[in-house]
Amino acid sequence: MRNEIIENFGGVLRVRVCGILLDSQGLLMVCHQGVTDKGDFWSPPGGGMRFGQSAADCLKQEFLEETGLEIAVGELLLVNEFHGTPFHALELFFMVKRTGGKLVTGYDPELTPDQQIIKEVRYFKTDDFQRYSGAQLHAVLRNIRAPEQVLNLKGYFHNSK
Repeated sequence: MRNEIIENFGGVLRVRVCGILLDSQGLLMVCHQGVTDKGDFWSPPGGGMRFGQSAADCLKQEFLEETGLEIAVGELLLVNEFHGTPFHALELFFMVKRTGGKLVTGYDPELTPDQQIIKEVRYFKTDDFQRYSGAQLHAVLRNIRAPEQVLNLKGYFHNSK
C-alpha cells in the first residue's frame, strides 16, 4: 500500500458514497492501483463526503471526476462498514442512472498528479467477476458472479481486515 494513500485516507472515520451504475453494458467499475498489497483493486465509483455536502451532490461530483459521467442518484441500496487499520469507513451505496457525459478514466483531486491511483474505468461483465476475486474486488462484490446480482445486495454489511 502506498504511503500517500495512508496519509490522505487513514486514521479517521470516513463517510463514503458509492454509485451502482448497472445497464446493458454491465456494472461500472474503477480500478485503483496501490490501495492494497494484493495489486489492483476494483470498486464502484465513489469517494469521501465533506462537511456540508449532501450524499447526492458528493456522488455526482465523484462520478464526474472519476468517470466523466453525469448521473442522477436513486435509492440507497446498501451500507457497508469497513474496518481495518489504518482505514475505517462507512460506505453508502446508491443506485445511479447515467444522464450525460463521456466515459473516461478520471482522477482523484485529493492526490497530486504524480500520486494518482485511478488506473482504469470500465464496465464489468460476467466474465470479469469470474476473472477477479478476493482482495481485487470491493468486499461487497466478492460473491457476485454476474453484474445484475448486485441488485440482490440489500441492508448492512460489515467487512474487516
